[in-house]
Amino acid sequence: MEVVAHRGASADIAEHTLGAYLEALEVGADAVECDVRLSADGHLVCVHDRDLRRTAGAPGKVSTMELSDLAELDFASWKKPWSDLDDEAPDLDPALGGVLTLRNLLATVAEYHRPVELAIETKHPTRYGGLVEKRLVETLREFGWAGKESPVRVMSFSHTALLRMQRLAPDLRLVQLVEKAHHWPMLRPIVPRDWIIGPGIKQLNLHPGLGEHLVREQRRMHVWTVNTEKNLRYCQELGVEAVISDKPGTMLRLLGRK
Repeated sequence: MEVVAHRGASADIAEHTLGAYLEALEVGADAVECDVRLSADGHLVCVHDRDLRRTAGAPGKVSTMELSDLAELDFASWKKPWSDLDDEAPDLDPALGGVLTLRNLLATVAEYHRPVELAIETKHPTRYGGLVEKRLVETLREFGWAGKESPVRVMSFSHTALLRMQRLAPDLRLVQLVEKAHHWPMLRPIVPRDWIIGPGIKQLNLHPGLGEHLVREQRRMHVWTVNTEKNLRYCQELGVEAVISDKPGTMLRLLGRK
C-alpha cells in the first residue's frame, strides 16, 4: 500500500509549505499530495483554500494576487501561533514557510535521492476554469512528466476537469475524487474503468456499501484522509492501493515500514 503525504507532513508542519514536504520525504512517504490554484499572473501555487485567511492570515483570494504578492506572506506561522513566545522553539526559516509554487515542488521531488510520486489535485470551481489544467500540463511537460512514465497522477472532484486532463495528456493517470457516497451512482456510468476512484475515509465509514461496491467492481481506490490505525486497517481490508494521510510517518510505522 502506498503512503501519500497529504499536503506534506501536514499534521506536524504547516500544509503546502516546503518544510512540510521535506519532512514527508524524510520520513519515507512514497508520494506527496498537493492542491494547485492559479495566481493572477498565471503561476500554479500549492494552496488549498480559495482565500488566504486560514493559512496566511491575510485578506484576499489566491486568484486575485500575483506571485510576488503571495511571496510576501507567511504560510507557516498559523500552525504554531504561540511559537514566538517559546524561547526554545527553533526560528522559522522563511524559505520553508512561504508560498510554494508547483514548479518548486516538482523540482524538489525530481532532485530527491529516491523515486517519489506526486498526486496533484486541481481545485474547482475557479475563475480560470480550464486554464488550470492547461498550465498544469505545460509545467509537467517541462519536467518530462506528461507521458506514460510520469510519477504524477492528477486528481479532482470535477469530472469535467479530469476529462480535460485526459484530452491534454491522455497518458497520465487520473483519480476521480468522490466527496459524498450518494454521488457515486451518478459518477459510476461516466467514470472510465481505468480511472482510479478516490473516496474519503469518512464516507467509507458512514456508508460501508460504497467500499463494498467499489471492491465488487474491482475499482482501484486511493482513500483520503487516513490518519488512524483503525482506518488504515479498514483500507487494507478493502484492498486500497494508496492512503493519503496527514501523518505519513505514523502510517508507515503501522505498516511495518519504519
